[in-house]
Amino acid sequence: MKRCFSCKKILKRVENVGRRECCPFCGADLHVCLNCLHYDPAACNQCRETQAERVLDKNRSNFCEYFVLRDADAPEAPPVRKLSAKEQLEALFKK
Repeated sequence: MKRCFSCKKILKRVENVGRRECCPFCGADLHVCLNCLHYDPAACNQCRETQAERVLDKNRSNFCEYFVLRDADAPEAPPVRKLSAKEQLEALFKK
């Protein structure tokens, strides 16, 4: 089962999502980083595919050739906690 990143509803179409395809429920683009199996907020450029080009707008349609629609049951990557200014300074000067 595949799921839309925006409305979280189950999608019936699961193969070869084209660049211009939209969710039938909410109209959000489907060929986006947030729907991709390789999307990971903790990874470099937020993508685990090392050969993919950098995409700045993760929720808009793109031309990535490595896009694979994520399974609805696949766990989402945990959000990355940003360090406070104090923590950043301590990490910088830590021995």
